Amino acid sequence: MFASWIGTTIEYYDNAAYGLAASVVFAPLFFPSTNPVVGTLLSLGSFGVGFVARPVGALVFGHFGDRIGRKGTLMVTLITMGIATFCIGLLPTYDSIGIMAPILLMVCRIFQGISVGGEYGGAVLMTVEHTDQAKRGFFGALVNSGATAGLVLANVAFLAVFSLPDDIMLGWAWRIPFLFSAVLVVIGIFVRRAVDESPDFVQAKAEGELAKVPIVEAVRTSWRPMILIAFAILATGVAFTMGSVYSVTYGTSALGLDKDTMIAVLLPAAVYVLITIPLWGMLGDQIGARRLFLLSAASLIVLPFIWFALTDTREYWLMLLGLCLLFTGHSANYSVVPALFSDAFPPAVRYSAMSIGFTVGLIFGNACAPAISAYLLDVTGGSTAIALYMGINAAIAMTAGFFLRPARKGNAPTSGDEAIPASGSRPASVAPVVLPARDAQPSPCSDRIFEAEGGSA
Repeated sequence: MFASWIGTTIEYYDNAAYGLAASVVFAPLFFPSTNPVVGTLLSLGSFGVGFVARPVGALVFGHFGDRIGRKGTLMVTLITMGIATFCIGLLPTYDSIGIMAPILLMVCRIFQGISVGGEYGGAVLMTVEHTDQAKRGFFGALVNSGATAGLVLANVAFLAVFSLPDDIMLGWAWRIPFLFSAVLVVIGIFVRRAVDESPDFVQAKAEGELAKVPIVEAVRTSWRPMILIAFAILATGVAFTMGSVYSVTYGTSALGLDKDTMIAVLLPAAVYVLITIPLWGMLGDQIGARRLFLLSAASLIVLPFIWFALTDTREYWLMLLGLCLLFTGHSANYSVVPALFSDAFPPAVRYSAMSIGFTVGLIFGNACAPAISAYLLDVTGGSTAIALYMGINAAIAMTAGFFLRPARKGNAPTSGDEAIPASGSRPASVAPVVLPARDAQPSPCSDRIFEAEGGSA
């Protein structure tokens, strides 16, 4: 769990750092324009490019995660993200190399997106597949809290940067949070080296269930839950991106507040999410992940209107209350995503299918939300249209979640509770894998399995 959590924290630190920089820094440095609105739209659009690239990462890393294992694949995603983020901190600006500056920034952002696209599904599965069915909500929520931990770290880093004079901030200080990512990546690699392979993957491999081309098998047998997941993630994805990224833009451009004030609102709200996500995961284990998902998605239809109403007061404590209320709906919804989404697919194609469905949904949710909201604000001059846009996404997610069901062994969807259970609680009809003793005469195949597992049965 910790290895998955630290990797998710690093990935989302890098992602949040880019989002914060896109809201304040990148527009004048990489997308200069006579119209500030155009520069902001281009900068936020570059943030969205990373989400568009995520399905590519889900496709590539999902294939290897389902073919050779979760562990090695997650090492590669972590290194890829670290290199891309570190390079952003070294990029020359538009004043130095002209049009090549935003192009190189886009390239780095694309590799960030590819990395996160392969990271999230694998990190979730490494934890969920190691966990008993009755506790998957809690431990899956703990992994998801890594996304908020990354957001908190990024906000702490940029709070210090944004407090500096503009000439220093735009001159060199904005690079520090991106260069700092290298330290986190080294820690993540060290932790992940000691992790055992997922038992569900080992089980599927031993039983010969692995597909030659997992994504093809996933599309053939699990296309329906893949589509449902893409829609189901819209509620929490839009809420989180709006609260963590667009809130800074809205506060500075629409309300005339300074960026330090908006970060000071966002940071404690993010800590609130970090604390509450595991608690919601525990509740999901008690009342059911699907039930909590539906209730929280319904709340996110209404909460955006309350959030904007309180934010528009420009009063610090009311703004913080509004953001915490929005993040309450997000936390409850996001906490059960690992347990709910992973159960929708059999282990042999789970990495590919879950990652593709998840990342495609993020394109229409997270990627588009800041730019669409900036456009709606420019056209309408107020927040009502933005809140309505968020509420519609939540309604779509709630509808998709209603039709999402666990998977039966053999890829057939179920309509009840007879889902394929977690490792350690398999039905009697599924024989456990018994590896041979060291002094036995195993077949070549079983011997390879034995050695791959480090000689422990």
